[in-house]
Parts: sequence; structure tokens; C-alpha cells
Amino acid sequence: MDYSIVNVILRSIAVYALALILARIMGRKIISHMTLFDFIVGMSMGSLVANAMIGSESTFLSSIIALIVISTLSIGSAYLDTKSFKIRKLANSEPVTVVENGNIVEENMKNMKLTVNELMMKMREKNAFSLADVEFAIMETDGELSVLPKADKKPLTPSQMKIKTTNEGLMKDVIIDGEIIRENLKSAGVNEDWLHKELKKQNIEKINDVFYAGIYANEKLHVSKRNKNENHGQCGIE
Repeated sequence: MDYSIVNVILRSIAVYALALILARIMGRKIISHMTLFDFIVGMSMGSLVANAMIGSESTFLSSIIALIVISTLSIGSAYLDTKSFKIRKLANSEPVTVVENGNIVEENMKNMKLTVNELMMKMREKNAFSLADVEFAIMETDGELSVLPKADKKPLTPSQMKIKTTNEGLMKDVIIDGEIIRENLKSAGVNEDWLHKELKKQNIEKINDVFYAGIYANEKLHVSKRNKNENHGQCGIE
């Protein structure tokens, strides 16, 4: 085998391993919604594809070989992940507790390079505005924070109050930006006459006055009208 090809293969393996180690050191907060494994593969594949597309002729073959090597490593790693918990833990780490019974686990915060400000931001994203209300907060392997409120802070559910509920199902888009989505109307089992009648019940005469409308499985229509008189910055910073 040509020495240059062997060199590319060895460099690909070395860069893959180095990138994984560096990502583990940097911490998982930079890769929200992705595991470390996904992050490394995506980053490597993106760079190699770019080199193959715009690089010189001499780098084209090297990039193609490296892509094949990375893909093989990705498939092999995914297979080993399903077969070995130790390998899965080594590659993607494991969930880490950052809040326990209302107290921040400082050692785990330091290990993940996560600041208190960043933790509080992630908690607010989960509607947890007070540490005292949190039983556990766990940083998942994909960078997402899972929050378990204390028992007395959990919202009551209809089942706990023994209230019967009706399943509304998924909302289907029937009007988007003043345009009727007829395919969704048909699949919902209604027609345009029904739609116009429902809009009139909400004092809407023209379809063009509707920015969005969606219908539930129980034929309940939700409408968001166009806001023609919105002042600049009225509904947020613009």
C-alpha cells in the first residue's frame, strides 16, 4: 500500500481520537442536543467534505480516504456502544448530578466547566426558577439539563384530582399566512365551509386576516390573527 494512503489513515485515526479527548476536556455544555460522539463525527465529516470539495487535487484523495476512515470508525463505535457499557461510558461519559436536594454539587460543576450562571439559565429554561424547589438536576450526555422538582412543587395533574380529560390530539395546520392548507383540512375530516363558519364565530370574515390557524382532533380551531397595527418593538426587542 502506498505510504501516503497509510499516512492519511493513521492521521485520521489520530485526529479522531485527539478531537474526542479535547471535547471531553472542554465539557459537554458546548454540544447541546448532541453526544460527544455525534459532535466529533459531525465536525470531522464537515471539515473533510469541505476539503474534498474545495481542496487541491492532492488533498481530494486524502479527504475521501479520511471520510471513509471516519465513517468506518463511526459505524464501529456505534456498534461497540450497543455491545459494551464501558465503551459507551468512555466515549460519551454519563449523566451527572449538578443539583441534589436544592444544593449545587460543586465538584461536578467544576468537572464539567459549568458556571452557576449557566446552570441557572438552563434551570430557567426548564421553568425551575429556584434552587429550593429542585430535588435533582442532572446534566445529560447531550448537554441538556433534566430537572425533577420537589414533590410539593410539582403541578397537580388531572389524574391526581380525578378529573376526566379529553385527548385533543396533534394540532394540524389549516391556515398559514392567509393560505388554506386543503390537504390538512381533508385529513382532519372537515371542509372549507366548516372552516369559514368557525372563523365567523370568532368574528373573522376574511382568510387573509388569519396569520395561523390549527385544528385539533376534536375539531377545535385555534386562530392567531394578523397584527396589522403592531408598533416597532411592541412584542419584543427588534
